[in-house]
Amino acid sequence: MLAKVETATVVGLKAVPVTVEVDVSNGLPGVAIVGLPDATVRESRERIRSAIKNSQFAWPMTRVTVNLAPADVRKEGSAFDLPIALGLLAASHQMEAAVLGNAVILGELALDGSVRPVPGMLAVALSLRKTGKKLLVPTVNAPEAALGGGAAVYPIGHLQQAVGFLTEREEIQPILVDPSEWMQPDAEERADFSEVKGQAVAKRALEVAVIYGVDTWWDEKYQCSGKHSVNLHLEKTR
Repeated sequence: MLAKVETATVVGLKAVPVTVEVDVSNGLPGVAIVGLPDATVRESRERIRSAIKNSQFAWPMTRVTVNLAPADVRKEGSAFDLPIALGLLAASHQMEAAVLGNAVILGELALDGSVRPVPGMLAVALSLRKTGKKLLVPTVNAPEAALGGGAAVYPIGHLQQAVGFLTEREEIQPILVDPSEWMQPDAEERADFSEVKGQAVAKRALEVAVIYGVDTWWDEKYQCSGKHSVNLHLEKTR
């Protein structure tokens, strides 16, 4: 059976929608993850296997194929753990697949099934403001995600809790935050490149620009392939 779960990945400062497709079919037991995953995503099969078993669900002893679409976008990080696990439970008939259709889900799984925080949650929430979909995120990330506005944000602390909420066996109240509490200026906080996902060449160019004292400006273009590119221009100032 095939199940689909909506999630997202952060590229630069923007969230890119990702569809997790999980297919459970006859064949030798094994898990294949395709769709340009990095090492962290490929390692998720072991975290997910233990989390499912330790959450009192059954691991299917058949062939499992996980596709992360679109296939030409690099998938990085552990935020795909929870959507893959839920897709696998739906594909193996341990929960209804239909309940996954109106939610965007992110979260890293611990071996005991608890959900750990992941970066980039505000960017994901901002991208969902006009979609009308609910957002299921780790409990620690919920206040940050709620700052995006528009999407209803539900904190998830465990895989069992996520299944219970989606199947309407458990009630979770959406998180509401006051943006003014998060917007207080902090003299010690500074913007940092560690908050930008990817864009290694652009970040390196800016570092070189600072060292040699040059001005920079951005020229954003869309190539004929449809991929987004950024050209960095440098100009000597001293």
